[in-house]
Amino acid sequence: MDSPNALELSGVGLMIGGARILEDISFTVPQGEMVGVIGPNGAGKTTLFNVISGLLRPTEGTVAVSGNDVGRLAVHRRAAAGLGRTFQTSSLFPQLSVLENVRLAAQARLGGSLSLLRFPHRGDGATRIAERHLEEAGIAGKAGTAAGGLSHGDKRKVEIAMLLAADPEVILLDEPMAGVGSGDVPALSEVIRRMHRDSGRTVLMVEHHMEVVLGLVDRVAVMHHGSLLAIDTPEAVMANPLVQSAYLGEPV
Repeated sequence: MDSPNALELSGVGLMIGGARILEDISFTVPQGEMVGVIGPNGAGKTTLFNVISGLLRPTEGTVAVSGNDVGRLAVHRRAAAGLGRTFQTSSLFPQLSVLENVRLAAQARLGGSLSLLRFPHRGDGATRIAERHLEEAGIAGKAGTAAGGLSHGDKRKVEIAMLLAADPEVILLDEPMAGVGSGDVPALSEVIRRMHRDSGRTVLMVEHHMEVVLGLVDRVAVMHHGSLLAIDTPEAVMANPLVQSAYLGEPV
């Protein structure tokens, strides 16, 4: 029997106050694939992520992770089911060190206390996990730095290390390049590429930087007015006349 898809959306819709925000979103993402989600402002990209991660509950359709319907589960239960997410704005503890932030994510995954009072030590299992993922994210050299003092690019790297420490099956990256200086974009893109390649995790990424999306993903999903306009390889999407007229505005 084939393994279930890592993520499957079937007929997902969302109504808020009588307004239809998402309509009949259906697609599957096999294990280990990276999909970029693009579209103009207001297309429904972040709303879709909110539905997948549990901040909003769909009024229609189903959301399944590894074959298990999670569409009615709370955020923390979806996390336990294998979903991890970053947000457009930083969700770090700014007064804690980089290592302590990642260590808390590892503690949660190991089922331990989330106490901020326990000082990490090198023999601690959560600390070892945190150190390994900080290395993978290319931010180990700033382990002792307060997270609030980092650049946007480095904060994103810490958030990726936290996701890896939490060990989700499906990772949602919501505009990872938001606020990141242009000089830091290539290094952060490489961290995301390495995370996907080395861990084999499934990744969905909303991102406005088209060159980043096209250089990283296996497929591109195009949102338009709350609907899924197209989902295909980057080359096929860029050649799609519907995408060119509705999103890009001219042939590319």
